[in-house]
Amino acid sequence: MKVIAYLFLVVFLVAGSAFGQTKSAMPVMNWAGDAEGGAPYQLPDPRNPSKIIGFEVDIAEELAKRMGRTANFVQNQWDGLVPGLERSEYDMVIAGLEITPERLAKINFSTPYYYSTLSLTVRQDETRIRKAEDLTGHRVGTLKATLAQRYLNEMVNVDVPTYDNQLHPYLDLMLGRLDAVVLDTPIALYYAYSPQMRNVELTSVKFPIAIGIRKSDTALLAEVNTALESMKADGTLKSIYQQWGMYNSATADYLGDRQPVTNPNPIRYEEYLQAQKTQRTFIERLEQYWSLLPLLLRGAAMTIALSCAAMLLAVSLGLGLAVARAYGTRLIVWPVVAFIEIIRGTPLLIQLFIIFYGLPTIGIRLSPFWAAVIGLGVNYSAYEAENYRAGIQSIPRGHHDAATALGLTRLQTIRKIVLPQAIRLVIPPVTNDFIALLKDSSLVSVITMVELTKVYGELASTYFDYIGLGLLTAAIYFVMGLPIARFSRFLETRMAYMKV
Repeated sequence: MKVIAYLFLVVFLVAGSAFGQTKSAMPVMNWAGDAEGGAPYQLPDPRNPSKIIGFEVDIAEELAKRMGRTANFVQNQWDGLVPGLERSEYDMVIAGLEITPERLAKINFSTPYYYSTLSLTVRQDETRIRKAEDLTGHRVGTLKATLAQRYLNEMVNVDVPTYDNQLHPYLDLMLGRLDAVVLDTPIALYYAYSPQMRNVELTSVKFPIAIGIRKSDTALLAEVNTALESMKADGTLKSIYQQWGMYNSATADYLGDRQPVTNPNPIRYEEYLQAQKTQRTFIERLEQYWSLLPLLLRGAAMTIALSCAAMLLAVSLGLGLAVARAYGTRLIVWPVVAFIEIIRGTPLLIQLFIIFYGLPTIGIRLSPFWAAVIGLGVNYSAYEAENYRAGIQSIPRGHHDAATALGLTRLQTIRKIVLPQAIRLVIPPVTNDFIALLKDSSLVSVITMVELTKVYGELASTYFDYIGLGLLTAAIYFVMGLPIARFSRFLETRMAYMKV
């Protein structure tokens, strides 16, 4: 019982810390982006990874200041940003969001704050591709749900694999898995600076990026537009872009700037390059991993809390389903069987989307934490139900007959004779499912949850280190799963000598 009490304590402490808000003298402006998306939009600061930096972070903070608010960054996966906005998880999206007809049908956009172009990136030794027209017949990577993807899809005979992270297509390009990459020019500036790569700006493709706001928030939209206009007029936007080395002619035209387009002192861009080009010794890398460990452990705490709460739900619901299927009437059995087969036969990711983004349309709103708990718990309850059913069916029929002969009711037989033996038998498979759930919890990042795998993805894309940080993250998962296996063996030993 002490162990269960400790589990509940961890769950509610972490859940409370995740969603408790610090009181502030000024109202909070919650804005969303994807820090795993990377530079120069939003990324963990290489010098202090607990802090998020980027040119859009600077814009958000200046915007909030002029609106008399305190900026608060909310992490969400790229393709979940607009659904999260519609769900009122935050006030606005500031994440390189391009204005498209599909998005305009769902949300409003502020006046643009930046104009970008696309850049074509190839390896330096690539001789077949010099311009956009040469992409026909080649494999070209880009980010999904972007104007770059739309641009490539309109070309004839171009294979277009899409990515969730803007670093990954450039990695695949260097590994020879892609022939070229087409992405926003600021992204190419920060991720394709290597001498082994060559960039060609596609100046004919010019597009605005703006702040996404809910259709119903017309007053907020007007307030944001007013603040952006003042930032344009006094040169604040231009100064931010120059610091990040991304001021261009398209934006200059939009701002009405007739001066020569230059980036005279790109201090933030130079800091970024310096951080990436710094060669570290083995000892320095170990020191870096040690400094990043608290961030990973914070993500691990969320993973543990989420997994424990979800497994408690899965075990409880699964046991009820198993008993109903084993002892219920046909009117009960058929719905239970249908539920189990539907849950087992559909992807967990789709179930999470339905719970988090679909249920609010019928008036059921859940916080990200509890949506994740219910999604994982319900999904795994179907598997636990089958585990318990197998345990119940393994109990010899003679035990039921003996219980009846002793005068026990059916309910007493199930509770005192069948279930204790069945639970003892299913401890190993239930333990395996708990460990599997611990790892599957990484999927909840799609509904704004920041757990261990999401933290790893953000740090790895910031430091370009997928091996070292990956091994460290894998070790943390292993350490988290090891006590579960030990506790399972303890229960098996303890229950082997318990009287039924």
